[in-house]
Amino acid sequence: MKRRLLSLVAIAILFIPFSVFSQEHEGRDSTIIFTPSNPDIIQKSTYQPLRNAWGVDILISNNGFGGGAFYRHEYTDELSGFISFAISDVKDDNEVEFFNQFTGQNFVPGKVNRMILFPLTIGAQYRLFKDDIVDNFRPYLSIGLGPSMVFVSPYSTTKQYQGPDGAILSQPEQVEFFNSLKYGKAHYTLGGYIGAGAYFGLDKGTLSGISIRYYLVPFSSGIESMNNVFIKTFGGFYITLNFGSLY
Repeated sequence: MKRRLLSLVAIAILFIPFSVFSQEHEGRDSTIIFTPSNPDIIQKSTYQPLRNAWGVDILISNNGFGGGAFYRHEYTDELSGFISFAISDVKDDNEVEFFNQFTGQNFVPGKVNRMILFPLTIGAQYRLFKDDIVDNFRPYLSIGLGPSMVFVSPYSTTKQYQGPDGAILSQPEQVEFFNSLKYGKAHYTLGGYIGAGAYFGLDKGTLSGISIRYYLVPFSSGIESMNNVFIKTFGGFYITLNFGSLY
């Protein structure tokens, strides 16, 4: 009996350390879980592309240089609407400029009026090949329509002189540009253009591109440019450089 009791005590003494070690081992966990104090600290957000743009245009044509401004809004990834305003000089194809060594001025014989074209255009742009071409080259087609003004001011006046024999002589004399503006008159009509171009680059804050436009601004009665030469259709081809900002 005593021997059995001693055996049970010995087994208990041997079992207790293993039981304690097992409990301590089970209580230790190497996995650490962190939870934020504010569950809303990480919020989901969606990317919103810049849909609006404004900037300036530089126009180049046979008539010289012109300038303008534009505002553009993207309705979809392919369709945009715009409004643009431009200023461009108008010349007749038959104008030939000479230098007068006596007056120190350039002069166009036979020219009657100076003309400046002011087209205001509202239109749309359609992006081409959106899914086939990378975004740093974005070609498009455009069309616009709106009111246009041609401002006409006198280029020269006729001065009369009395010759040595008493005869009356007439000689054209050029009117200084800014002085001629106060004698100018505005003519209005409806005009527009069609064009094609492309925007370049991936910078999301700026907009730059180039386009070719054909302006058509008709005047049924015509406006006199040279002596007895009336222009009935203004406009023509323009190469336009675009520089703007997106927001």
